[in-house]
Parts: sequence; C-alpha cells; structure tokens
Amino acid sequence: MGQVTIIIDKREYAITCGDGQEQHIMELGRFLDEKAKQFFGGSTSINENMKLAMLGLFLADELSDLKSGNLNAFTPQDVRYLDAQTAKKIDEQTARLQQITENNK
Repeated sequence: MGQVTIIIDKREYAITCGDGQEQHIMELGRFLDEKAKQFFGGSTSINENMKLAMLGLFLADELSDLKSGNLNAFTPQDVRYLDAQTAKKIDEQTARLQQITENNK
C-alpha cells in the first residue's frame, strides 16, 4: 500500500492508497486545496469539519452540473485542470501504445 500526505487549506492529511496511485492522489489533493482556496479565501472563522462538509457539497454540486451537461458552471481553473488531466491521460496512452509497438517489432 502506498501513502501520501496531502495539504488542504493548510492542513496535512496522511492518505493510504493503492501502489502506483500516489501521484494521482497528490494531484487530487492539490485540486481540492485549490478549490478550498477559491471557496474559503483563507477564512479562519469556519471550523475544519464545516469547511470539509461545505467543500464536499461544493464539489458534489459541480459534479452534478457536469453530469447534467451544464459546463457553464465551471471556472477557467476547472477547465485548465480537466484539460491537463486529459492531456496527461493521452500522453500515458501514447507511451503505452509506443511500448506495445516496440515490443511487437
């Protein structure tokens, strides 16, 4: 099992994950941290449990918008993140195809 530490709203969380998932979990943690910064703006007047609940609701709302096809609900930062994730997956698949091609020569 892998383990990483992510930071959300200046607080560290130790996360256990499957082997090989560490980088993905760290990227998700950075995404959540950015969302927390956008949503709370460094506010210290809200307790941690309430922040996490509000952040969860905020993300659930975005997911609902995505599932319903309402792409207008996304910020330019969201689109850049999604574009970067898509580009990364394309690069990974391209490398995999190149490796398969090389192995079959």
